[in-house]
Amino acid sequence: MTSIRNHPMAALGVLVLGLFMTLLDLTIVNIAIPSILDGLHASLDEVLWVLNAYSLLYAVLLISSARLGDIYGPRKLFAAGVVIFTIASGFSALAQDPTQLIVSRGLQGLGAAVLAPQGLPLMMSLFPVEKRGGVFAIYGVIAGLAVIAGPTVGGFLVTHFGWRSIFTVNLPIGIITVALAMLLIPDLRPGRRHRLDLAGVALATAGLLGVIYGLIEGQRYDWGVVSGFVTIPEIIAAGVVLLAVFLYYQARRQGSEPLLPFAVFKDRNFTLMTFVMAAMGFAILGLYLPLTIYMQSVLGLSAIDAGLTIALQPLAMIVSSGVASGLVQKVNGKYLLIPGLLALAAGSGYIDWAAHADSGRWDFAPGLILSGLGMGCIWTPVFSIATRDLPAQLAGVASGVINTIQELGGVLASAVVGAFLQNRLALALHDQAVAASGRLPEQYRGPFVDGFSNAGRSGFEVGAGQAGANLQLPAQVEAIARYVFTHAFVDAMHPTLLLPIAVLVVAAAACLFVRGPRRVAVMAEEEREAVA
Repeated sequence: MTSIRNHPMAALGVLVLGLFMTLLDLTIVNIAIPSILDGLHASLDEVLWVLNAYSLLYAVLLISSARLGDIYGPRKLFAAGVVIFTIASGFSALAQDPTQLIVSRGLQGLGAAVLAPQGLPLMMSLFPVEKRGGVFAIYGVIAGLAVIAGPTVGGFLVTHFGWRSIFTVNLPIGIITVALAMLLIPDLRPGRRHRLDLAGVALATAGLLGVIYGLIEGQRYDWGVVSGFVTIPEIIAAGVVLLAVFLYYQARRQGSEPLLPFAVFKDRNFTLMTFVMAAMGFAILGLYLPLTIYMQSVLGLSAIDAGLTIALQPLAMIVSSGVASGLVQKVNGKYLLIPGLLALAAGSGYIDWAAHADSGRWDFAPGLILSGLGMGCIWTPVFSIATRDLPAQLAGVASGVINTIQELGGVLASAVVGAFLQNRLALALHDQAVAASGRLPEQYRGPFVDGFSNAGRSGFEVGAGQAGANLQLPAQVEAIARYVFTHAFVDAMHPTLLLPIAVLVVAAAACLFVRGPRRVAVMAEEEREAVA
């Protein structure tokens, strides 16, 4: 047992398994959205909270849990995080209404936040400097594969076992991961003293919650009064003010372990890579949220058919990841990142262009393949570029910061893309309903148009078995209602997908400023080693 426990690759395998489980859960829920909408009679804004409850807690607690790992030992925190995540998965599977599922997903996010940041300090201790580049590449590829394999795995589970199975599948994996962690991961105990910035956590959480609540719930309240004198713009403004207070508070605490250490941002490459990771978090969720609803609710595909269609993307990513892994040590990483980001943007643009109410599932193949090839060129170099020039003492903090910012990108995507999609859908439903109402008997025209026009105020129901509005209409009118919903959703989806595409293009432009390896420093280090 001792020899196994001292084998770094065995420990890496367990860490990767935990990482894969938590990251898979970020996107596996997307493919199940239409089924959750139907099964729990949830609205689109409630499902956005299902996504954000996980990501929000994950993001704001990541850095604090990294410091707890320094205090109590990363193995202990890793195992505790897996236990919390597994129990929360069980609660999610048992949820009987949207509120219960939202709370359970928040608990999942807590577990993921506890376990995720323990990997980097363990890898730094287990692997020598010359092997860390390859280890980071493995970590990055597995992370990317987990994020984009979710729709395929989720599609299979939802179609054959129902949406609850995407959570129950975590139970045996979690139990196995905890057992392997205690068996294979060495019990390193740095025992460092830390001051936990609980006030910083509270300010960041409250600020983000205000902004996200306002964006997600804005359409339901027609961007006006929520209750009494409280309005959606005031809630968003209060969130922004709290975030500004958070940044000011962090600036005052830079000498005493702040939640957000500004020192890591002095390294240009690290700062640029945090932006790239935020862009990737934004782009992936911003693409999958409309696309998975579209494939099932508009095209009528089953979850497994939608998942298998999207599977072209991870397959293409595996191919390009292999090529990128061979090049990452030979060329400046930006020469992989820039074409990768642009290919992902171009592939997403093709998907947007090919989306119509009557499209075939394979019409998207070129865009999915191109975007997958681009992803493989992004995940592989991004972590090594980010940490290459950082001092060793900042490595753990840097890991927490970069993962936090990636998650915030996803949170922002579900809020911004969700808000924009709901807004465009409200307008498109009204316009399509007015255009189609002429095909109805006159006594049905008014209720038909009003039903679609007011759909947003009760929450958009866009599940696979729903028509997009709560209408009481005769059976012969349902075909026209279905026509209105499908064409309106496509009309709303086209401009919505431009948001993640634009973010990717900006990220590609930012990568032009990535600094290459410091050759002088590298040569000096080699000379010192030769003398020694």
